[in-house]
Amino acid sequence: MGGKTPKYRRVILKLSGEAMAGPSGFGLDLSVIGRVAEQVVNVHNMNVEIAVVVGGGNFWRGVKGESQGLDRATSDYMGMLATVMNGMALQVGLERLGVETRLMTAIDMREVAEPYIRRKAIHHLKNRRIVIFGAGSGNPYFTTDTTAALRATEIGAEAILMAKRGTDGVYDSDPNQNPDAVRFDRLDYMELLSRRLKVMDATATTLCMDNRIPLIVFDLDVYGNIEKAVCGEKVGTFVGRE
Repeated sequence: MGGKTPKYRRVILKLSGEAMAGPSGFGLDLSVIGRVAEQVVNVHNMNVEIAVVVGGGNFWRGVKGESQGLDRATSDYMGMLATVMNGMALQVGLERLGVETRLMTAIDMREVAEPYIRRKAIHHLKNRRIVIFGAGSGNPYFTTDTTAALRATEIGAEAILMAKRGTDGVYDSDPNQNPDAVRFDRLDYMELLSRRLKVMDATATTLCMDNRIPLIVFDLDVYGNIEKAVCGEKVGTFVGRE
């Protein structure tokens, strides 16, 4: 990807918990994390300021706990702790490649991470550090998609890169169930909402729309797609207005 010019200078990369797990879908696959870390460092080396929001679905999902009898708030907090484990693993993968990284969490746990402070996060990015945001927004009932939209707004990110495993964009229906599903090259935020396309939740989509933050949905399994998205190349589905 050398020699290409980035379209965006500060981005949020949203990684699902499943992206950290590999084929099994559960736990951590360090080889997969290393492969993701390589791509993040490639973007970093293009002088792009990059922050990462990680999910926790490879360990725990709030709705899963609720279905088993836990109250939703407790279950969501458990999911937030799962994202911190993923953030720690990704931090190790990035630092093994020689890039200074900071893990910041919305729930105070100073022994393993810095508390999230907006100005400090921006300071780290300006000083060529990769920042990982863990523990979601620190509030139950909000997804890590909403965290990505919130943090992007707070730090002035120019785009959210939504890396998915096993899907190369946004479709009008589930391509795993409908062989005739059609992939969109571009969508407006309102189309995403009105069609009820399950890319990110409505709160996150509305936050992106209100703050005019574009969303790029693409296949994480294709090596180099993160760099392509940063450079504005045609990859996956672009959501937003330009």
